[in-house]
Amino acid sequence: MNPRALILHATGTNRDRDVARAIELAGGSPDIRHIHELLHRRVVWGEYQMLVVPGGFSYADALGAGRLLALDLEAYFADQVHAFVAAGKPVIGICNGFQALVRAGILPGIANVRATLTFNQSGHFECRWVTLRAVSSQCVWTQGLSDLIDCPVAHGEGRFLISPKEGWMELQQNDQIALVYTSREGEPAGGAYPENPNGSPGDVAGVCNPQGNVLGLMPHPENHIFYWQHPRWTRGFRGRLGLRLFENGVRYASQIN
Repeated sequence: MNPRALILHATGTNRDRDVARAIELAGGSPDIRHIHELLHRRVVWGEYQMLVVPGGFSYADALGAGRLLALDLEAYFADQVHAFVAAGKPVIGICNGFQALVRAGILPGIANVRATLTFNQSGHFECRWVTLRAVSSQCVWTQGLSDLIDCPVAHGEGRFLISPKEGWMELQQNDQIALVYTSREGEPAGGAYPENPNGSPGDVAGVCNPQGNVLGLMPHPENHIFYWQHPRWTRGFRGRLGLRLFENGVRYASQIN
């Protein structure tokens, strides 16, 4: 049986259907559920092997990007989410979903280390294509990915910061930096704009928890799962699909009872 993926939907969430298609192509069975269904206990969390918190502008990003969705996760579903993570099931938060996982304290998942996703260094909303390189062998979503990934970003608060400063060393020691921004040729972005669209130190585009089963990232790999989605496809560009991330997640989930 194909692993089932619970995709959370809240007012203002978008691209949930995009990520559902990505999971379907990767061999999973996606199920989009509104958060109200979860509140009324119409959803049994234990029936799913994957959890997806998609992008968008949940609750219009009132009080900050992903803040109210994070409060939902903390106030109503903390036990279910923590049980999901503790069981080793793959979890992914994309863009607004990443912001929610960080603000709910699920990422980076290190005691006494706090993270945030704050305003882009450019001072404005960034909507552009970027290139990513997988760097973590610990993260189940990025294991074995040697090819670069091209996909778009669309965010105003994507600069990943950590406190205290020593937290960066711990993040690196735990192999939790999952994805970094690069040049189109795959060279380190070195903080340069626009290759690094938000100014995240270390060109961090995505991080995982210490166990490696929870991934949060700002770019949208679900929006490059077909070659014709790339802006240069009419010039013969092929490859660098974001689908590989979801194939890894589904493959890992299929091993979980």
